[in-house]
Amino acid sequence: MTSATGRVAALLQERRAESVAAIAALRREFAAMVDASESSNADDEHDPEGATIAFERAQVAALIDQAVARVHDLDLALGRLHEGSYGHCETCGEPIAPDRLAARPAARTCVGCARLTTR
Repeated sequence: MTSATGRVAALLQERRAESVAAIAALRREFAAMVDASESSNADDEHDPEGATIAFERAQVAALIDQAVARVHDLDLALGRLHEGSYGHCETCGEPIAPDRLAARPAARTCVGCARLTTR
């Protein structure tokens, strides 16, 4: 493994560890919300605060889902790194710009191909 590959692997592992820690913290927060609502006699449907509580739970659940997806993307990036295809667009095969990889280390596509899929 070259030193550049080692640096990229370390960055991907660091981002993965951060995401795993975020998932754990968000799951604790979600569990605390559920515990708090179970210990009260609040009825989400009829309680004026109910909609807010439900929204907050849904928001934390969405953040958990995003962090889980980020871990998955980082795992895939680590796999590409080890197989030698990291840094090349999965769509066109061209190199992904270093600035894009710096901003999104798990990027699978170049900016041009990413634009085509978001339309």
